[in-house]
This record gives sequence, structure tokens and C-alpha cells, in this order.
Amino acid sequence: MLTARFKKHTLIFKRASSTSRGVLHTKDSWYIFISNSESPDYYGTGECSLIPGLSPDNQEQFESELKTLCGRINDYPLWVESRGHLFPAIRFGLETALFDLVEGGKCFFGETAFTKGIAGIPTNGLVWMGEAAFMKKQIKQKLDAGFNCLKMKVGAIDFNDELAILYAVRKEFSPNQLEIRLDANGAFRNNQALEKIKRLSELGIHSIEQPIKPNQACVLALICKESPIPVALDEELINVPDEKQALLLKQIKPAYIILKPSLLGGINVSKKWIGHAEAANIGWWITSALESNIGLNVIAQWTFKTGNMMTQGLGTGQLFTNNIESPLEMRGGKLFYNPAISWKKQVPKP
Repeated sequence: MLTARFKKHTLIFKRASSTSRGVLHTKDSWYIFISNSESPDYYGTGECSLIPGLSPDNQEQFESELKTLCGRINDYPLWVESRGHLFPAIRFGLETALFDLVEGGKCFFGETAFTKGIAGIPTNGLVWMGEAAFMKKQIKQKLDAGFNCLKMKVGAIDFNDELAILYAVRKEFSPNQLEIRLDANGAFRNNQALEKIKRLSELGIHSIEQPIKPNQACVLALICKESPIPVALDEELINVPDEKQALLLKQIKPAYIILKPSLLGGINVSKKWIGHAEAANIGWWITSALESNIGLNVIAQWTFKTGNMMTQGLGTGQLFTNNIESPLEMRGGKLFYNPAISWKKQVPKP
């Protein structure tokens, strides 16, 4: 028999982080703990992570839904089937806690060169939106830290200022030396998106994520067709039923899709998206979504297991003042797992 409990944890940003949807000072996560009657003192831990304005979960009903799930944890497959699509963050946390309960947290998907501490995962350096001076400072810090791929948020400040920053970077680093990925988070207006993308294309940009707001498949399909920069889908994948996933990719024809398990509903849902993408010759990579190190850990382990050699987006664990300490370490633009560091003292208690 299983038992389950949960606890809320509010993560505090080291610096207010700006997106096209506003400024984030804090972000809430809920840890779900699942134990088995055969070993009641041991529990698996999962993270249910919400991003205001982005996560599709009903935030007003979130805790009551968690309480309902914990009360019926022995029937969790029925909850996944009937309610899981409405609460993808909870579904991800449930899935992770069950993985942890079975595997003990260290090796969710079997021991690999990553969990042994031998190999790291190439990760992009994330540059947040803000004043030009702040963005320039971030870029220098990321380059000094050894990142050779930057992901820059665009769409929050004056577009000409953003162009000037990018030109300054390109003046110093060629596309062969530094890969630049852009993320608009849907900030461009429909009638301006292609014009802005064409101006950005002069800078040797690897890709641009979600140039316009989601749920405009026809408009986005035209942009993907005409864009001189490869377009990646991000928010567009959120809350899409299983039976419509392949059709969406066929209609829009993006160059890439970006997988965020805690927004899509877990690892297994993300695997389905990968299957559809590969069938359509669409590239993909994996990105964390402001989880604490609890959620980042399982995403990183799965990412390495996929064998995808592209640079991933797994560096968000360093953003918070009160993150859960963990064996995860960023070194020279790669995410490593240090097996010499134990989780036991750092994992939150139910």
C-alpha cells in the first residue's frame, strides 16, 4: 500500500527575472512524497513546479487536487487517466516520486556515465531579459564560465537595443565560436514577427523559440515556412492532447521542438512528442522549466539517457537563493552529477 503527502516550497530568485509575461521574484513548487507500507520510513520525492502565466494547471485548485491525489494514491493510474491532462505539473511530480521510490533517486533510468560523474551534458547559458547593461553583464559571465551556446530572451526591451547587444556579441564571437539561440516567449506581434526575424537572421542565429503567442497554428506555419531562422516550438506544445500532437507538427512544420517535462506532463508524455518529431524529421532538445534541483535531477538523468548530443537547456538550477542542495554542478558549460555528494541531508522532509 502506498501513502502520499505534499509540502509547498517557494523558490526565491537571486535577482528578479524578466520574461515577456512579466517579472518573477518567486516561484512556487510543491514536493510530493510517496512511501510504501513495506518500507514506511523511505519515500520517493517528486516536484510539482508552477510558472505563473505559463503552466496550464489551475492554480486555484492546485493544492486541493494534490490533496485529492494523495488521498487516492493507490488508484493513481485512474487519476492520471482522468485528471492528469488537467494538471501536468502534478503528473510530472507524481511520475518523478514513483521513479524515486523504486530507484532510490540516484539512478532513475539506470546507471550511466552521467550519474557516475564521468560525462556532463552540454548546456546553454541562459541570458535573462533586462536592461541592456544587465544583459551584457550576463553574457560576459556566461562566456567567462565556459559556455559556447547562449540562450537569450528577447521581446521585453526595445528591439533595437536587443539587436545592438547581439551585434556586439557577434563582433567578438563568430557563429563557429558561439551558438546563439533566441527565445521570444510569444512576444512578437503576428504582423511584425517575420520582419524582426529577418533582421535577426543577419547575426547567425541557431534558432528562435515561439516567436508569436501559441494557439495560432496557421500563422505559425507561415512563419516557419518563410523564416530565415529555424523556428522551435515551446509553449505551442503545452496542453495538446495525445491524439493531436502528430497533426500539430505536420501542420506547423517547425525545425525543432523543445521539451519541458513539467509543463507537458512528465517524461512519458515527452517521449511521445519525441516519437512524433522524429517521424516528421523534426529536431528536438530538452529544457528544464524553473524547477528546483529535485525536478532538474530527473530531467537531466533522462536527457543523458536519450543520447541526444545537442546542447540542452538544463542550467536553471542556479537561479535561486534557496534551492535544494544537490550533486548537480555546472562546470565549463556542462551539467555534471557529482556522485561524491549525497542527497540525504538536502532532500526536503515530508
